[in-house]
Amino acid sequence: MSSASSLVSAAELAKRNGRHFPNESVEYRRARDALLAEEIELRRHIERVAEQRRALPPGGEVTGDYRFVGDAGAVDFAGLFGDKNTLVIYSYMFGPQRERPCPMCTSLLSAWDGEARDIAQRIALAVVARSSIDKLLAFKQERGWRDLKLYSDANGSYSRDFGAITDDGGDDAAFHVFTRRDGTIRHFYAGEMGFATADPGQDPRGAPDLMPMWTIFDTTPEGRDPHWYPKLDYGK
Repeated sequence: MSSASSLVSAAELAKRNGRHFPNESVEYRRARDALLAEEIELRRHIERVAEQRRALPPGGEVTGDYRFVGDAGAVDFAGLFGDKNTLVIYSYMFGPQRERPCPMCTSLLSAWDGEARDIAQRIALAVVARSSIDKLLAFKQERGWRDLKLYSDANGSYSRDFGAITDDGGDDAAFHVFTRRDGTIRHFYAGEMGFATADPGQDPRGAPDLMPMWTIFDTTPEGRDPHWYPKLDYGK
């Protein structure tokens, strides 16, 4: 990204927009242009944060005895990478104590399934949960997911080491990125925003938010409702 000093001001770019829509008032256009300038600043801040994330020093080497079972059988941690050098793992709240998985995780993964083939062109993406692979694949079929790769955490070691088990033994969602460089696998990044970092009256989401649904809600008059969450089934 260009340095801040070389960028045209957000207000100037907003003036260049030139958009108008039928029957809008002068007040609306003035407010919308001011909002557009803030959106441009937000885009720039998102890119600055992404640059800072990419510049992180090497994380810890992955040395644990992590074993998984996928639809093609047993696989070790390196096997999750396939032929890629970067691996994203989402820990799915679907432990053996659950008859049904977390609705929020399921909503997120339903969106990701539509992007999975595109994502796989550049990086590896794995969804890991502690339930048996048969249970995971049965739910995958129920949801109509086609391209997500689901894995059972066979010995639970990965979930314990990487924050997907709560202190009382329950499930917790987790998002991690790993790299493989010169034969060494390292942890690169994890989503660390949660209840402890949430602002008052807001859902403890990360930034950027991994769920497209919430991004759409953010553009509407209703916005997000911190008390509304997706369900597994509707119309009941």
